[in-house]
Amino acid sequence: MRVIAGSARSLPLSVPEGKDIRPTTDRYKETVFNILRPYIFGSNVLDLFSGTGSIGIEALSRGATRCVFVENHKTAITCIEKNLNFTKLFEKAEIMKYDYSKALMDLGNHGIQFDLIYLDPPFDQGMEEETISQIHGYDLLKDDGIMVCESSLKTDMSFIENLKTYEIIKERTYNTCKFSFIRKLKTI
Repeated sequence: MRVIAGSARSLPLSVPEGKDIRPTTDRYKETVFNILRPYIFGSNVLDLFSGTGSIGIEALSRGATRCVFVENHKTAITCIEKNLNFTKLFEKAEIMKYDYSKALMDLGNHGIQFDLIYLDPPFDQGMEEETISQIHGYDLLKDDGIMVCESSLKTDMSFIENLKTYEIIKERTYNTCKFSFIRKLKTI
């Protein structure tokens, strides 16, 4: 696994051993970032369920101003720290080392909003709807901001229709997963 483009281009990223962490493959990551290209530069990014940190690091390498990583798995946190140090992007990062729900509440209570949110919750545990509903409830995504949800092929994303200010603008389906690109509509 490596950084694909930007200031840290081609640098390898560490991946912890074992099956607890499921990093997004370089192939999928490149496709996602080709779609996100217009939204990256100067953006404030939230990498939720960060794992190795490869998504947030890719965004920082491509010109995002700041990235908040949310992860509570100790091995993954160590990996994120190592990868941020190796890519020399640590100064643009904040790691919230606790449960995603508490992190979202803290961010919401501080009025922080993001231009781009990427979430990759554990597959087949039904966390997508709860997590996106919390993001919506805490108003963490800026108007016209983009959220990407990486999920299993079985995940039903139709609940987005109930969140009146969100719309799915694109979906990409692959052998083992899918990516839903969700835009927050401007509120008046």
